[in-house]
Amino acid sequence: MTLSSFVPLAFAVALCVPLVLTTVHEGVDRVLTRVSIGLFGGYIEAFREEHPDRQQALRMAHVPTTYREYGSKTMLFAAVAAVIGSILGMYVIWGLLLVLAIDPDTLQEALPGPLEFLANLGGLPALSAAELFVLFAVACLTLGTVAASLTYWLRWWYPAYVADARKRQIESALPSTIAFIYALSKSGMAFPEVIRIVARHEATYGEVATEFEVAIRHMDTFGVDVITALQHMGRQSPSPAFSEFTENLVSVLQSGHSLSAFLERQHQEYQVEAESQQERVLEMLGTLAEAYVTVLVAGPLFLVTILVVIGISVGGTVEPLQALIYLILPLGNLVFVVYLSMVTDSLIPGNTTPEEPDPVTPVTAGSTSADGGQPGGVPAGVAADAVQTNIERIQYHRRLQAIRDRFASPLETLLERPNLTLAITVPIALVVVAWQSRAAFTAGGFDVTVVDDVVALALLFVLVTFAVFYELHRRRIDAVAAAVPDLLDRLASVNEAGTSMVQAVDHVRDSELGPLGEELDRVWADVQWGADLSSAFRRFESRIRTRAVSRAVTLITEAMNASGNLSTVLRIAGRQAASDRRLKRERGQVMVEYMIVVYVSFLVFLFIVTVLAAFLLPNIPTEGVEAGGAEIDGLGGLSAGEMDAYETLFYHATLVQGLLSGLIAGQLSTGDVRSGAKHAAAMIALSVLLFALVV
Repeated sequence: MTLSSFVPLAFAVALCVPLVLTTVHEGVDRVLTRVSIGLFGGYIEAFREEHPDRQQALRMAHVPTTYREYGSKTMLFAAVAAVIGSILGMYVIWGLLLVLAIDPDTLQEALPGPLEFLANLGGLPALSAAELFVLFAVACLTLGTVAASLTYWLRWWYPAYVADARKRQIESALPSTIAFIYALSKSGMAFPEVIRIVARHEATYGEVATEFEVAIRHMDTFGVDVITALQHMGRQSPSPAFSEFTENLVSVLQSGHSLSAFLERQHQEYQVEAESQQERVLEMLGTLAEAYVTVLVAGPLFLVTILVVIGISVGGTVEPLQALIYLILPLGNLVFVVYLSMVTDSLIPGNTTPEEPDPVTPVTAGSTSADGGQPGGVPAGVAADAVQTNIERIQYHRRLQAIRDRFASPLETLLERPNLTLAITVPIALVVVAWQSRAAFTAGGFDVTVVDDVVALALLFVLVTFAVFYELHRRRIDAVAAAVPDLLDRLASVNEAGTSMVQAVDHVRDSELGPLGEELDRVWADVQWGADLSSAFRRFESRIRTRAVSRAVTLITEAMNASGNLSTVLRIAGRQAASDRRLKRERGQVMVEYMIVVYVSFLVFLFIVTVLAAFLLPNIPTEGVEAGGAEIDGLGGLSAGEMDAYETLFYHATLVQGLLSGLIAGQLSTGDVRSGAKHAAAMIALSVLLFALVV
């Protein structure tokens, strides 16, 4: 095999490079876009009318490109995939010819027992030049066509997939968004300003805010009125429920009927719909839990038992067991985790927003500080370059200050961001495992039994540490979120008495609100140090990072700019928060049942595997079973090496199943895979303890 043999493979890799660079480099993407439009733009335009569903999917998915550009790049990608597939087809046929040219006896010796039948394919006679040409041509055309077709289909399928995901997210966030719009409209704010506010808070209201941003862009860019902008927004939305709401909203605005009354009715209707949707989600999760127990717990357990029986009878099942335990079982569980994440993320509103660093308030040359002066105390007469230099120094100082604060209070940092524990515990666990692995290298190879206990204990160390900090963080967040409805009701009661919002916060912070009382003390401290109430609430939101708090803070701060009488707005927000809390509590009560199902299935798995390892294997003779001096046919027994191999595989099976079943149990109970760390730690600890005592 010479170096020139790899020239086509290098060419295929070179073709892949610009396609990969389009995702990270705008210049490369721009060049490829021009090339694709020049080559295929006319063809895409000629058949535009035949594919209206594709154009609609691109608009619904908010793909930032035109149909002509996207279709042209799809054709270019498919053409490149065809070339790459054809080149790979040459190498596939080349490899098969090399393998099939080996003598059958030599091939049989190299193959493991279960695959010895493949040796009959060896000894391929020499092919003529014409036969080789036809074989290579067929392979290239076949793989090239498959690669091009698959690329073309995936490119056109992806926008529909994104649009469907956006549809689920829009319908999930619609009840809370309508409550927000209803509350702002009751405060006396003009409706165009209301939808502008919704569009600005994409982090809080998700894809619904993105939809309203479409209407805002049409109003600002094309100068259309709010009615026309809303009609266009509704037609392009992937959610039929949102489109229906938009049509009804437009009808109310055109007819002059009471907008608040309409929004109140819509809020109540969608609240009922949210409860109905939750029931459907819970039914789906119940079906998934049953499918998981059947396919990924009972199924592997049945296969393990069958393979052990076959191994006792005829032998040769160690390799299939290894494939089942080390490959099929983890991949199956991980696929289920990913799919369950997609279901819970899109259909179950998250409890917490993604953890991010505390935002550093940007400082610009045109902004003012809290006391009304220039930022950082810079006099107005200072040159612009000096102002910019000082701004950069302030931003640099704030970043360093944030880093120093995190290292100065490591426990508080880990409690606020439990994921950071992995950055500490995982390297420690890897170092310990690597250190202990030195003893596993023996003359006979690598002895995995030397390090499997160390790996299990290291995994327990990582999981337990993360679980402790995550549970403390989650319980604090849940306690704060549970107190939000009471906070809003009390603020509304105090505000109804004629008290301003600043005084209302001072009055309410002394009441019993659990962990939320401490946060209100920090809000009041910010106000005393000169910050306005809106800024203090924003800092409170960045510290808590929950969806309930984000919605409450957004509503309070925006309503304060519209009216001083916030009691009605706060009452609406309080009812919505209480309703969300009730739905979450009901969801948690039902999902605990699914977690128990996973626990029971794992315990059954652990019990049967432990029985096999502790009672079946030791009672199997190592040289066959004899009766009256004659060996019994069909029961050959196991060798000492096979005994140890089976016992190790059983132990590893319980560890793998315990880890992944624990993660899935947590995901089914809360919708967050991170909450499964404590369940995974408990299952792994039980497996280690049981095998240490019984086996």
